[in-house]
Amino acid sequence: MKIWKTPRAIGCRSLVWLALIVASATGQAFAQDTKEAAGDTPTAAVPGADSGAKPAAPPRQIDRGDNAWMLTSSALVLMMTTPGLAMFYGGLVRKKNVVSVLMQCITLMGLMTVIWATVGYSLAFGGSEAWLGNLDHLFMKGVQAEWVDGASVIPIHPTYNIPWFTHMLFQGMFFIITPGLICGAFAERMKFSTMVVFMVLWGLLVYCPLCHWVWGGGILAYGSKHAESFGGGALDFAGGTVVHISSGVSALVCALVLGKRLGYPKEPMPPHNLTYTALGAGLLWVGWFGFNAGSALAADGIAASAFAATHFSAAAGALAWAAVEWITRGKPTLLGVSSGAVAGLVCITPAAGFVQPMPALIMGAAAGVVCCLACAYLKPKLGYDDSLDAFGVHGIGGTLGAILTGVFANRAVWDIGAGKKLGLLEGGDVLKAQLIATGITWVLAIVATTVILMVLNAVMGLRVSENEEAEGLDLTQHGEEGYIFG
Repeated sequence: MKIWKTPRAIGCRSLVWLALIVASATGQAFAQDTKEAAGDTPTAAVPGADSGAKPAAPPRQIDRGDNAWMLTSSALVLMMTTPGLAMFYGGLVRKKNVVSVLMQCITLMGLMTVIWATVGYSLAFGGSEAWLGNLDHLFMKGVQAEWVDGASVIPIHPTYNIPWFTHMLFQGMFFIITPGLICGAFAERMKFSTMVVFMVLWGLLVYCPLCHWVWGGGILAYGSKHAESFGGGALDFAGGTVVHISSGVSALVCALVLGKRLGYPKEPMPPHNLTYTALGAGLLWVGWFGFNAGSALAADGIAASAFAATHFSAAAGALAWAAVEWITRGKPTLLGVSSGAVAGLVCITPAAGFVQPMPALIMGAAAGVVCCLACAYLKPKLGYDDSLDAFGVHGIGGTLGAILTGVFANRAVWDIGAGKKLGLLEGGDVLKAQLIATGITWVLAIVATTVILMVLNAVMGLRVSENEEAEGLDLTQHGEEGYIFG
């Protein structure tokens, strides 16, 4: 019987041939793998290399996880200015000035970005000179994408596995919010035009040099050769000196030079919308995770530790401020708990990547108490009109945080000194450098801010007229109102 000619037989025969072909191919592949494992397969020669030369190191690659975290952190810090700071400050002023505060914050987001992109980033992070950055990154040179040898190249930061673009963007968000903090001192009385010019000059003459000193390898950078005469350099993880002391002390100078608001302190000037302020405080709290944990410049363990320290300090600050009010006034307030959270965040900023969680609780509680007392008792005693307590929270809280960093910094969190002890409690000596950096920042902020204000007062004036101030800056400076009912 001819079984191999039936349709079923023909199908079986086809399967047999297919099985033989697969087995043959598998055997050849197995033999090839065996030869490669035994080293029988020749490798491609490296041009210009002999048999004993090591292969060239692979080109550096962008770490996508780090880059994603840093871009997210950049957005979080920008959110701190608007809506965070805009709502926090906007709720604290009187109704007739709410638009002016929001206008200042939004304007600074645009104005300071342009200054940073064209010249500010280069002055802060160009080169590693002692006193000021160079012009290596003027107009984004060396930062932006380039066409090299027929291909697009995204420059990678020499220290971190992120694009130079990302580093520039993250640091630029600090350049935006720092002058925004000063606005709280002269709220309700400074001319908008003068504010614009003042912030440009302050950013270039105060922020950029200080940023270079601390983070750009200058005279206050920890471990920098230029810092040997300044205690070896200070620890400032996310901006205790660069952001908070500089802005807070400059805010005090602004309050003193501009003078008091009309009717202060005889007339009551309560916040017009505490709901704005509380929501703004919440946005600042969330944004501060990008501010502090993002300053690790990587998605690593230091970022996680800084995140925890930031959250713990804010929580302790909120409770401590409310407790002081409860004890001294009989009632805790929404304004107090909101301000306390911000005070705790300010205080932990220089220490976030250097201290353990329990010291972070202590620092936050200390900030809540000290800043509350400064706003409630020091300000009226000295008689200055810091409208929204920019100095009482940022100047005082930043100074306290910088000093306590020298007490609680622990090499277990970040071994920045290659085994060297850091804080006073673990037997280190960085406290001396913290005091030096704090003092230098105070002096720079006082001198530079005073000079800038004196020049601007002579050239264009600082304050609106009494009639304009009485009517409110919303209408007189911008021709708008924050609330129109009916």
